[in-house]
Amino acid sequence: MARVLVVDDEDNQVRVLAIGLRLEGFEVETARSGELALAALAEQSFDLAIVDLMMPTSNGLDLSRRIREFHPHTRVVLTSAYHLSERQLARADCGVVGFVPKPYEMSELAAFLRAKLPPSGKSLAAAALVDSERASARAVAGSKL
Repeated sequence: MARVLVVDDEDNQVRVLAIGLRLEGFEVETARSGELALAALAEQSFDLAIVDLMMPTSNGLDLSRRIREFHPHTRVVLTSAYHLSERQLARADCGVVGFVPKPYEMSELAAFLRAKLPPSGKSLAAAALVDSERASARAVAGSKL
């Protein structure tokens, strides 16, 4: 099951996305700001982050850059009522894998997100957790030498 972090400052948007994505088979956590999103990412691994472009305390492009820098296994999809072209996203150099304009059909959004997951269908979050556990085990083993 893919793990998704929904980041949006609008309560209704977060609620609708969380419920809809859960019904589509995703495991969903939410954050209502960029700062809360980064805190959630520091504690857990996510396959995807759906990030609103326009939020009062942080913008989605800056948050996407920080996610790319500190959590490169998490793929970012931006969403907004303001349309961005692929060319604009490329120029922004924020590392997003896609853009979904609001409003959207939930089943279409779910299909789009599934297409952004690894081809094997394996969870990136699960792989990151395994890698983290292996690194911890090596560190412990190395400290005993």
